Amino acid sequence: MAEFEGTPTGAGRRFVVVASRFNETVTQSLVNGALDCLVRHGARADDVDVVWVPGAWELPAAVARVLMSERYDAVVACGAVIRGETPHFDFVAGEASRGLSMLQGEYGVPIGFALLTTDTLEQALQRAGGAHGNKGWDAALAAMQMADLFGLLDAGSDAGDD
Repeated sequence: MAEFEGTPTGAGRRFVVVASRFNETVTQSLVNGALDCLVRHGARADDVDVVWVPGAWELPAAVARVLMSERYDAVVACGAVIRGETPHFDFVAGEASRGLSMLQGEYGVPIGFALLTTDTLEQALQRAGGAHGNKGWDAALAAMQMADLFGLLDAGSDAGDD
């Protein structure tokens, strides 16, 4: 029985962090966490790009465009949607999440998910380097593990072709 599990390694891979400018105090911290994680796990700074978009709504469109380029082994999507007084939160958070999920399936490229959906700014800050860690770091770690896993699965299926 074959068993596969990816390791978080950035060596020899290309990554892109796609981030929302809206709630930039939060998202900049998420981006910093993702970049720190990627570099600490072997990614060269020259092999990591950062793409900024206006808001979380635009994340799926930008991620689709970078995936079309076929330049990247994994994506880290960073954003923060904070609940307000209207249902706008539900539409933006839900559709951005759904769009990213669909793209991951369509392109077969891992997308680390650091799109915070919180009730308050304080909750978002706690997840962007505060008491709850940095979800940008966590998403980058997951993206590296999945990129490695996909490589193992591809190599395993190639071995079975002989």
